[in-house]
Amino acid sequence: MIPASFDYSAPSTLKEALNLLKDIGDEAKILAGGHSLIPMMKLRFAEPEHLIDISNVPGLSYVNFEGDHLKIGAMAREVDLEDSKEVGEKFPIFHDVAKLIADPQVRNFGTIGGNLAHGDAANDQPAVMIALDAQVEITGLDGVRTVGIDDFFYGFYATAVQEDEILTGINIPVPTGRFGNAYHKSERKVGDYATGGVAVHVELDAEGTCTKAGIGLTNVNPTPLRASRSEEALVGAKLDDTTIESAAQYASEDCNPSSDLRGSEDYKRRIIKVLTKRMIHKALERAQ
Repeated sequence: MIPASFDYSAPSTLKEALNLLKDIGDEAKILAGGHSLIPMMKLRFAEPEHLIDISNVPGLSYVNFEGDHLKIGAMAREVDLEDSKEVGEKFPIFHDVAKLIADPQVRNFGTIGGNLAHGDAANDQPAVMIALDAQVEITGLDGVRTVGIDDFFYGFYATAVQEDEILTGINIPVPTGRFGNAYHKSERKVGDYATGGVAVHVELDAEGTCTKAGIGLTNVNPTPLRASRSEEALVGAKLDDTTIESAAQYASEDCNPSSDLRGSEDYKRRIIKVLTKRMIHKALERAQ
């Protein structure tokens, strides 16, 4: 299908983009990579009257380690994380997810910020950011505010970004000591939305006890979902088969999948249980 007609602006500064948002109001949409928004426009699921393309705005495409944080600009492309050796060493989970996002053409243009700002529980990066306990930087004309990832997704395709604001960056704490992370999803074919996906991050002390755990689930809830009970089952425990089995069972029980062409509710719960076990084991192997 063809999108409905719309106006288009390509501001050259962030302030100009924010002023356009303020002037146009809720009929405007920010265009980053476009790989989430444009398909919805083609299907007439979204019909913005005005697109504000921020691809010409400087200073939003960084991927840097600063102090104890990994900082990612909203316009950083998926391929930027995929190609970064340092990111791969500290956060191999990003290399895991890159291999599963569509195809190279999409990863060359799709942006990290756009993936999050779309607020789609079927996207891959939200679960990863939940597992890594990321913080999101949101900029408006009054300045920058920071929102924790657990407060960022609050409804179906709804995020903490307000009509006159732009998601401009993501900050991820870099753990020390022994840690590992991993992501995988089940999909019907390459490039399809996930039937279900699981992102896991674990940190261990010198004795091998889990001191911190993050588990995010993809496409099994109206919003990206943190598997809180699964995390609680891991923290303070040795990650043996019994503990991991319990965490996986909790994840399958606490998600809220819907039956559709990708599978029944029961099938998706089974997928989540299997993937949770596998990803905990993979993260644990990387931690050791």
